[in-house]
Amino acid sequence: MRGICNIVVLTGAGLSAESGIPTFRTVGGVNYWDTGDGTAYTIEEVCTPEALERDERLVQAFYDGRRAALDHVVPNAAHRALARLAAEWNGGLTIVTQNVDDLLERAGLPVDRVWHMHGTLRSALCRACGGRIAWEGALVDGPPCPVCGAAALRPDIVFFGEMPHHMDAIEAALADADLFVSIGTSGAVYPAAGFVQTARHYGARTLELNLDPSAGSIFFDETRLGPAGLLVPDWVDAMLAVGALR
Repeated sequence: MRGICNIVVLTGAGLSAESGIPTFRTVGGVNYWDTGDGTAYTIEEVCTPEALERDERLVQAFYDGRRAALDHVVPNAAHRALARLAAEWNGGLTIVTQNVDDLLERAGLPVDRVWHMHGTLRSALCRACGGRIAWEGALVDGPPCPVCGAAALRPDIVFFGEMPHHMDAIEAALADADLFVSIGTSGAVYPAAGFVQTARHYGARTLELNLDPSAGSIFFDETRLGPAGLLVPDWVDAMLAVGALR
């Protein structure tokens, strides 16, 4: 591709699925988190503010399990390719992820180069003081907040019905993008599903790299289908071979 300087990349669950992180699924019209061990939870059970209020121990235990599982997965070729793009691309690059894992950072991307719009598992949010704290252990037994001492920590995850992070900055990046690339997303969860239309509105080219066509494939100039571990390194190689053209 030529004439491209500023790139915005959106990544979804498909980026990390090849590392063994279970994905969000819809079965028979019901939305589930498949934990990969034969257990499944609906959104309403574990991913809403109401669920946290109704059964905090269940919600905390669910996210404790997801956090602990990060110790058993590693970045795949797609994560590493995006880290290489960030290191070598001579134009602008913004990476926005819907994923709450830390595999992009562990692949080599600096923390400040990855915008986790749905939060991150390795962070806790204090409901008492509003502090965000790097967190590795369990929350189910109500450990005190290191900032204020209150036993009010929750997963620093954007639940359904809550406002995603970085929305103003993402809008500004999309307005300035020459190319918008969506990797491994379903195209069904808003507001991220609408980013392609925003990017098109501002004049960006749009590219989808996905295992299957997403719900928003019709909005992309080009869709390439296949595993992220193959598609993303090939795309990065092509971009770096040309370089940013202002």
